[in-house]
Amino acid sequence: MEDGRVCFYGDISAICRGNIFLRTAERLLLKVGSFKAVTFDGLFEQTKAIPWERYIPEDGKFWVAKASSIKSKLFSPSDIQSIMKKAMVERLKTVYHTDWFKEDGAQFPLRVFIFKDQVTVGIDTSGDSLHKRGYRELSSKAPITETLAAALILLTPWRKDRILVDPFCGSGTFPIEAAMIAANIAPGMNRSFLAEQWTNLIPKKCWYEAVDEADALVDTEVKVDIQGYDIDGDIVRAARENAERAGVSHMIHFQQRPVSALSHPKKYGFIITNPPYGERIEEKENLPALYREIGEAYRRLDAWSMYMITAYEDAERYIGRKADKNRKIYNGMMRTYFYQFMGPKPPKRRPGE
Repeated sequence: MEDGRVCFYGDISAICRGNIFLRTAERLLLKVGSFKAVTFDGLFEQTKAIPWERYIPEDGKFWVAKASSIKSKLFSPSDIQSIMKKAMVERLKTVYHTDWFKEDGAQFPLRVFIFKDQVTVGIDTSGDSLHKRGYRELSSKAPITETLAAALILLTPWRKDRILVDPFCGSGTFPIEAAMIAANIAPGMNRSFLAEQWTNLIPKKCWYEAVDEADALVDTEVKVDIQGYDIDGDIVRAARENAERAGVSHMIHFQQRPVSALSHPKKYGFIITNPPYGERIEEKENLPALYREIGEAYRRLDAWSMYMITAYEDAERYIGRKADKNRKIYNGMMRTYFYQFMGPKPPKRRPGE
């Protein structure tokens, strides 16, 4: 494990299951090599030494889609991409006894990371980022990605038998991801992946078996109390449509409602939300009043917890309470804060309750 990446071992079916089941990953790479390189000659030779023929067929389309370098002697992404492509061509020319590749078959894009001169090479199996579940055709002005929303929910103690309300639901990402977690719906069930083209490596049967496994685990009859509110009626309608595509519309109550009207009769619920944080100057002027409203609404709720991601640095000041925990999290390139206001735990239930 390292910053931004987690490595694990698995057989070929792990590529299928990982893409379908991973809820918080952006993409799944097949690691094909790791080595140290401090010169471009060294990078060329080490890349050429990788047995590319194990992965890429003669008609395969291959290129270095992305290269990044941190604290390393080799730092030019374009040069890294060009040299590694040439090295791959030289290797495969020898193996396939040809001087020219059509590259009109399955795609094999590489992603290369260099950190302190250590090169890690992976082939992208996902294609489109895994945050693209396929349900969000309509989105609000500043949507949170599905993977980040799922990760933030999983960082809280919320479980499917507890109330969850998002008073700034936008296109519905938090409520939809929570419903998918509650119903055990694998996030990649209804989309395709780049590695489905890799029939030289992965039999179609592996994909069918992974989807069948995911389908057998779904429980859309689970009883939940998940609600999403937004002041914009058009956005609320978009959220409902997104939930319908995700197969969880019957599990979520969406309503046009301002945060000032937030209320719930039951105790021990959760607010998990991504409120506005004023990316434009004229919007920033409204933030103190908005966050005061959030604080007032939260204080009216009995024994609730609130988890909030925002880039607004004065959030605690205007909410009127210091968060119990505060994590710094990057939402894309923007530094945000995940404020955690923790309410009391509910009493333990007796058997049969």
